Amino acid sequence: MALKVAVQMDHISSINIAGDSAFALMLEAQARGHALFHYTPDRLAMKGNEVFAALEPVEVRDEPGNHFSLGEKQRTNMAEMDVVLMRQDPPFDLAYIAATHMLDKIHPKTLVVNDPAEVRNAPEKLFVMEFADLMPPTLITRDRAEIDLFRAEHGDIVMKPLFGHGGAAVFRMTHDDLNYGSLYDFFAATFREPWVIQKFLPNVKHGDKRILLVDGAFAGAVNRVPAKGDLRSNMVRGGAPTDSDLTEREREICARLGPSLREKGLILVGIDVIDGMLTEINVTAPTGIRAIRKLGGPDVAARVWDVLEAKVPAS
Repeated sequence: MALKVAVQMDHISSINIAGDSAFALMLEAQARGHALFHYTPDRLAMKGNEVFAALEPVEVRDEPGNHFSLGEKQRTNMAEMDVVLMRQDPPFDLAYIAATHMLDKIHPKTLVVNDPAEVRNAPEKLFVMEFADLMPPTLITRDRAEIDLFRAEHGDIVMKPLFGHGGAAVFRMTHDDLNYGSLYDFFAATFREPWVIQKFLPNVKHGDKRILLVDGAFAGAVNRVPAKGDLRSNMVRGGAPTDSDLTEREREICARLGPSLREKGLILVGIDVIDGMLTEINVTAPTGIRAIRKLGGPDVAARVWDVLEAKVPAS
C-alpha cells in the first residue's frame, strides 16, 4: 500500500546526505513507492483542531549536490497524510515544543514518528535518568553548591547543556581545573535551564557507541571514536565511525529500555553508551542510520519502514 509521507525537517537543501538519517528514511520510503512530501516546521499552522502546512512533493537521489527535486507548494490538511516524520534537528526549544503540540492534533490517526507527546515528555538528557542504575553518576542542576559537592565526590567531570545537541558546549573539568569558576559563569550566563554534570569516563577515548533501536528492539550500532585531542565523539565534530557489535552489557541496556520505548511510541531511538554506561536516550532526530549501513551493518531504514507500514492505521 502506497503511503503519503510528510517529512518535517530542516530544509533539504541544507543537509549533508552522507550522514543524514532523515535522508536515508526518505530514500527507503521512495524505493517502496510511497509519496514523499517536504516541509519545514515554520510552515505548520493550526486553525481550530485542524493542522495545515505548505507541502512540496519531493524526489530524492543519493547524489551529492543533486540530491533532491521539489514540486510546487500546496497548502495541505496534515490529516490527509498517513505518516509524518518529525526530523528537524534540535535545539529542543519552545518552537520545537509548539510543533509537537500541533502534531498532537493529527496523531495517531496520522502516524507521527516519534509520538509528539512522548517526544515532548522525554527530553533526551532527562528521560535517561529513569534508568539511573545503567548510567555513570549524573547530576541535573545549575546550583553551584550541588556541582561543587558532586565534583568533590567524583573528581573529573563533564559539563554540558541539558538541551544541547551535536556535542556543542561539552566540557571536561579535571578535579583541579582552574577554569572551573569561569566555565560555571559562562554556563550561568548562557543557559537558563539546568545543566548535565556527569562523572568523566576516561574510556570515551575508545569510543561512544550509538545504538539504534526500532520499536524497542536493537537495529544497529556504530562506535564513534573521538578525534585526537577532542573529548567529543559526535561525527559532526570529527568522530570516526567504526563498525561495532554489542557487548553483553549493551544488550542488557537495550533489553531494559525496549519495553518503555515501545509503550511510549518512540519508534526510532538512538542511545549512547560509553564503556558500558548509558549516557543519553535520543528521541528527537537520532542519527547513525547511514553510518551503520556504510560499515556493512543492518539496513536500519528498511527496518523502520517495516515497522511503520505495519503500524499505519487502516483507512
